[in-house]
Amino acid sequence: MVEVVDHMGQPFGVRTVDEVHRQPGQLHRAFSVVLKDQIGRILLQRRSAAKTRFASLWANACCGHPAPGQSVAASANRRLREELGLNPITLTEAGVYVYYAEDPITGRVEFEYDHVLVGNVATDVRLTPDPNEVADLLWVNRHDLATSLDANPESSAPWLAGVIARLAEHESTTSSARPAEPSGGQ
Repeated sequence: MVEVVDHMGQPFGVRTVDEVHRQPGQLHRAFSVVLKDQIGRILLQRRSAAKTRFASLWANACCGHPAPGQSVAASANRRLREELGLNPITLTEAGVYVYYAEDPITGRVEFEYDHVLVGNVATDVRLTPDPNEVADLLWVNRHDLATSLDANPESSAPWLAGVIARLAEHESTTSSARPAEPSGGQ
């Protein structure tokens, strides 16, 4: 079950995952997790061929839907454990990305009020992906990711570019809000 929401993210009902992803789609709460390592790389996963929407495409570390009344971060950590074998980590919300996309192969729809969450992990983090969820993992630097998204948009899930844009906006806002370093003696 997932929360159906309005364009401001306010819940007004509950539906099954199957119902909200059928044409014409219903706006519902979701999350996308971006994992970054200590040298700034971003983890991508190639979605399993068994996925009912956008199978075999590259996406962010993990995605999902919080259960009604469940916190987004708790639900995201549950999915990180299920999909990647990752123990709970601190996740920070980078913003919300609302998008609509139709899967041309399955006819399913993504219409999501997507909370973009960011987590930091060690460069040598041990991940054990569930093959029913994840076909492959790849750590990429931002330049290579931007180049790939521009050159081959059909190889990635339709939400990936928007999720990465929210991450960049969040980082830009948080870095500009930090106080300047002292400049030395007077």
